[in-house]
Amino acid sequence: MSRLRTRTRPPVALVLPALLAVAFLLLPLIGILTRTRWSELGAHLGSPGVVQALRLSLMVSFWALGLSLLLGVPLAWLLARVEFRGKAFVRSLVLLPMVLPPTVGGVALLLGFGRRGLLGPWLEGTFGVTLPFHTSGAVVAATFVAMPFLVISLEGALGGLRQSYEETAGSLGASPVRVFFTVTLPMVAPGLIAGAALTWARALGEFGATITFAGNLPGTTQTLPLQVYLLLQDQPEAATSVSLLLLVIAMAVLIALRGRWTGTPAPAAHGPGETQAAEAQPATDGRPVPAHSGEPGKPAADDAGHWPLHATVTGFNRLTLDAGPGTTIAVVGENGAGKTTLLRALLGLTPRAHAELRLGDTDVTALPPHKRQVAWVPQDGALFPHLSALANTAYGLRARRVPRAEARREAQAWLDRLGVGHLAQRRPAQLSGGQAQRVALARALATRPRLLLLDEPLAALDQTTRARVRHTLRTHLAGFGGVCLIVTHDPVEAVSLADRVLVLADGQTLQDAPPAEVSRHPRSPWVARMLGRNAWPGTASTDGLTLAAGGRLVVAETLPEGSQALAIIAPEAVSVHRGRPGGSPRNVWPGTVREITAVGSRLRVLVASAEAPDLVAEITPGAAAELGIVDGAEVWTSVKATEVTLVRL
Repeated sequence: MSRLRTRTRPPVALVLPALLAVAFLLLPLIGILTRTRWSELGAHLGSPGVVQALRLSLMVSFWALGLSLLLGVPLAWLLARVEFRGKAFVRSLVLLPMVLPPTVGGVALLLGFGRRGLLGPWLEGTFGVTLPFHTSGAVVAATFVAMPFLVISLEGALGGLRQSYEETAGSLGASPVRVFFTVTLPMVAPGLIAGAALTWARALGEFGATITFAGNLPGTTQTLPLQVYLLLQDQPEAATSVSLLLLVIAMAVLIALRGRWTGTPAPAAHGPGETQAAEAQPATDGRPVPAHSGEPGKPAADDAGHWPLHATVTGFNRLTLDAGPGTTIAVVGENGAGKTTLLRALLGLTPRAHAELRLGDTDVTALPPHKRQVAWVPQDGALFPHLSALANTAYGLRARRVPRAEARREAQAWLDRLGVGHLAQRRPAQLSGGQAQRVALARALATRPRLLLLDEPLAALDQTTRARVRHTLRTHLAGFGGVCLIVTHDPVEAVSLADRVLVLADGQTLQDAPPAEVSRHPRSPWVARMLGRNAWPGTASTDGLTLAAGGRLVVAETLPEGSQALAIIAPEAVSVHRGRPGGSPRNVWPGTVREITAVGSRLRVLVASAEAPDLVAEITPGAAAELGIVDGAEVWTSVKATEVTLVRL
């Protein structure tokens, strides 16, 4: 469906200057087209001098492109990925040839690489290389003025590439160099191609720096732009024909690029019906899982198979973490509590926190991320879009030097076990959210990690898919010999997947206990609300709790006076009435219904009161209809003192 755009009439004061600018740029081009002698075009372009200059120009421009790729690609990566002092100066240095007059650039090259320049005498005395008035000098001049186009274009593409792809590749065991060539470059290929095309076109048309530094020697440094300069003196018609050739080449490059100067990578869109078609496929294709030493779910022959975890984290996070093999820990907390920072510290990817990490008998603190055997599945999965599901899953195995055939067999086995083996040849853009998450999990488990880190792996899935993937994840974590940390905001995930729940607040451990204990006695209002309970902080008094938000709460249990505590009230323990209730409830408040939401077969009613904090009650739809509970209704709520649980903070 086409986008609807608001049609506005542009002001004349802006249109007229814009049209004059277009005419100003277009008129010279029209001049070349109208003054070209088309009948003599072939003769002009086929003359020996022009052909020789064209061959030399092509050779110089392609050599300049090669040098620009060799030097400019690493420079672009450095500017995009590494923070260092003087970065602004280096970027300005890259841009300088783009704004510097070409002849000034030629003079600078003479003073740097000429026979009397800073480096020229050493090059000539040591290697016998003389750049001025030599073809190599023309290559250097073209590279000097053209390489910035490649650097700027590629830096923009790298800046638009999420680093989670590269970090995930590193966690799978790929070295930084391997990540660069197998993940980074393929994903920024549009920016690289755009920059290379612009670089080549600029090198082909270079004139000022070349004639100043390399001279104008026929067959040696006389490129096509210099040939145009000479022809203008004696054969202006031929100069026009050669200028037309250069104009056509330049326009062809620009049209081919279609404005993609930065080449910023963008995720491929799902084709129509691809997700639906993928979901319609059966869960497995019936093929047997091959038996081999690296069978999924079982340790390899050279692995101990059991890796307890000990970590001491300092910096923003300040905690000590110990866990036995096979333990799954759910990490929960408010935004900014340090959950993702903890995972990145264990990976060795953040300066905000440092982890002294021991896995089994091995201290991996000093090891780089790709050697720690710590696999990471970020929230978006970070599947490499240029690889199939099978190639994605085999990536970590190949990075660990597993032979290609064996890596593909093991990757296929993992995909089969996770129910997506029939999608092995599909690219990530052809997978649904649930399928992509299963592929990402298979990719991490296939590397046989000693520590598995999952950062909200199910957050982006719908409820049905989330339940299916949760079941798959629980099945495979049951046989995992290492430790798994799962960052989550879903109480169902925390309770159903984890053996322990680690609650973080301001980077520190607020609570570390089994899920049942955290559910009964949460030590954080945020965790209590995440678990669906009312949580009111306050100060203990002789007859109950003085609430921090105002009001009092009568409780059956008592704490020492002045103690800070958290009152936990289950929604089902809250009674809702249309009139003031009688009988035994000790805690009664008037209020107004502000929100009604469905939770399974029951309704949750948010009641706001001037005498107590907001309270969530859970009632049946029948009770709501009988009481006439609607938004804005005036009601009374009550809670028995015995239904209140106090957690001392």
